Amino acid sequence: MNHVFRTLIVGFCFMLTGPILAQVPHGGLPFWNTPGTSIANPAWPVHRMAPIQLEALQAADAITDAVKSAPWRFGEEFPVNIGLNHGQWLEINGAAVWRTQIQSPGALAMSLSFSEFSVPKGGKLFIWNTDRMEFIGGFDHRNMKSWGGLATGLVAGDNVVVEMQVPLGMEDAVSLRIDQVVHAYRDIAGKAAVAAAAMEEQRGPFGNSGDCNINVNCPEGATWQCEKRSVALIIQGGFAVCTGALVNNTAQDGAPLFLTANHCLGGSVANWTFYFNHETEGCEGNNGPTNQTVSGAELLSNSSSSDFGLLLLDETPPENYDVFFAGWDGTDAENVQSATGIHHPSGDLKKICIEEDAPYHDNAAGAAVWWIDAWEDGVTEGGSSGSPLFDQNHRIIGQLYGGAAACSGNVNNGQFDYYGRMGVSFNNGITEHLDPLGLGVEVLDGYPSAGCVTSFALDMGVGIASAPEGVLCGGGEVTIEVALSNFGTTPLTSAVIGYTVDSGAEQTVNWSGNLDQYENEVLALPGIPAEDGSTEVEVYVISVNGGPDENSFNDAATVEFTAFAGDTFDFSFELVLDEYGSETTWELRRLGNVVYSGGPYEDDQEGTVVTIPMCLEEGCYILQVDDSYGDGMCCDYGEGSFTVFDPEGDVVYTGGTFTDSDLEQFCTSAMSVEDQGAPSVRIWPNPATTTVQLDGIPEGASIQAYDALGRSISGATLSDVGRQTIDVSDLPRGWVVFRVTSLETTYAIRCLLR
Repeated sequence: MNHVFRTLIVGFCFMLTGPILAQVPHGGLPFWNTPGTSIANPAWPVHRMAPIQLEALQAADAITDAVKSAPWRFGEEFPVNIGLNHGQWLEINGAAVWRTQIQSPGALAMSLSFSEFSVPKGGKLFIWNTDRMEFIGGFDHRNMKSWGGLATGLVAGDNVVVEMQVPLGMEDAVSLRIDQVVHAYRDIAGKAAVAAAAMEEQRGPFGNSGDCNINVNCPEGATWQCEKRSVALIIQGGFAVCTGALVNNTAQDGAPLFLTANHCLGGSVANWTFYFNHETEGCEGNNGPTNQTVSGAELLSNSSSSDFGLLLLDETPPENYDVFFAGWDGTDAENVQSATGIHHPSGDLKKICIEEDAPYHDNAAGAAVWWIDAWEDGVTEGGSSGSPLFDQNHRIIGQLYGGAAACSGNVNNGQFDYYGRMGVSFNNGITEHLDPLGLGVEVLDGYPSAGCVTSFALDMGVGIASAPEGVLCGGGEVTIEVALSNFGTTPLTSAVIGYTVDSGAEQTVNWSGNLDQYENEVLALPGIPAEDGSTEVEVYVISVNGGPDENSFNDAATVEFTAFAGDTFDFSFELVLDEYGSETTWELRRLGNVVYSGGPYEDDQEGTVVTIPMCLEEGCYILQVDDSYGDGMCCDYGEGSFTVFDPEGDVVYTGGTFTDSDLEQFCTSAMSVEDQGAPSVRIWPNPATTTVQLDGIPEGASIQAYDALGRSISGATLSDVGRQTIDVSDLPRGWVVFRVTSLETTYAIRCLLR
């Protein structure tokens, strides 16, 4: 099977609010509020980083973000060499305190890497911002690593103080050297909001993932509250890395084994930072805790054949992190019925995605994978790489390798993902670590399992099996089919299904049958009138087997359709794809409202013809076809094109050779190009600045100007026969369409105003 794919390489940012504690802190406070401490004119040295080239960084990010072929970068990395001789020792509150200060103008947040970190017992390291809004630490001798250094988390703002506290007389026992400063220029972990609060201004939103992602504590995650506690996001320097999960072993001793993807292993895992429980408390919200972290790991085993990497964290997450060690299934059996992913898309809060159908074996990017055609709920993004894929038994069967799934606005784009298979990893070095007792088991549940809910007894889910697509011409009645599924352990024999039309009175349908777990059936609702305009239908479960449904998250579904009940015209839109269909999108608008839209499409489908019937009301429409790469649809990478046909099948407009965008207007009342011949109305100059002249105007015609969204931007002008001069100095700059309407026909003439 040939598949189009893109590798999802690492991509994420974090949300941080409140006092931030990076790695595993061990208590204490910095002396940041000590009387006499001057931040404006400190006694200790101040190190200033060079300005970053923000526009150049953003230009490069625009390319790598779009293709997901490089790590998601949030910061500029500055190599430095700041040791104890670049700071100052002070005596504060009976302790010896060493301080140095680092500035990176314009940074939303900063993080540091220490190539040397050695602290005597009784010593603590803190990093705090000069606005005194937050700090990380204290880090003591228990945070010392075998490789001798330490990677820290982020602190909001562009000015931080590094502070080491030790008992008097123990200064010589300290060894510190900072070798890297990261200037975060993207909003990492909500740091912009922390910095904004310090300056009493608002800089931007918290989240960075698409709008169709689902927080793990929404109802969809009701039965995944144990497994979610195993998942963590990872960061290294100024680049985001991936997502991964703690996994159980046959000794069930809480050894911090951590599974992620092989392709995430660029650089040393010794200075990775792992963030646990970064999630909202409930379904809504856009911030979560970032004070539960572990710094550093050791690589135990990895293989590209199934794209896995197994690590051992340098520290066991403390008891108050309340982590979970996920179970796994290494049988590689193709009896998986459904799948669930838990991940940090673009480094955002923890999310969940659900595949109700069975994933299947395939090969992609040189690895044996589980292939998911499309998620029913949620998606993954860059930064989700390495995140676990769970089967219906709540066991990990793989980790995310790549795919094209993403949000398209606030909905799923319907694209695929693929995960390296745990069963293949079992033959490539992972077994000795997951089965240290040598029991030969291939299946193991999670630990600790007390209190974990993996399923409900009564659990009916509803979804939309079929509904009208596009716009319906002529009104009439619509049939909507509802999919009823049993996700519980008890067979379902009856249900009462409710539905409303445009939030009107509740109507009900009774269902009876016999559905075992994971079976489904389609129920057709009574005919629904297709009124002029948009109609919304909500379907929901009222009762199951004579009682309430135990799991409410999948109890409702909504669908919307549009109908034109008046006079309509059957136009059609035909798209011939080039090699890179993923770059092509299009919209048809009327009066600023999107009537039809499409794309992106799959790559490597050159010559494929996509035909969309279009039911159009009388009026004028704006067609906009976009190419995200900026090279149009023709002709370097295939002879792609698009064409609008009128009801008689005549060509209204055709194109394909453009750069970023092609914008055209046509009207249903106008004859096709072939029927009307060469346009008799001409406009000049084009482009224009102050005035334009229209020639060849029919007798009694009116002239009106519209913007690129199809909105009127001038009043109607009655023209003299033949010629009309129009003042355009007050019209908005850009493309303007002049509509010339007579009793016989309508012309649409486009002009660029500069």
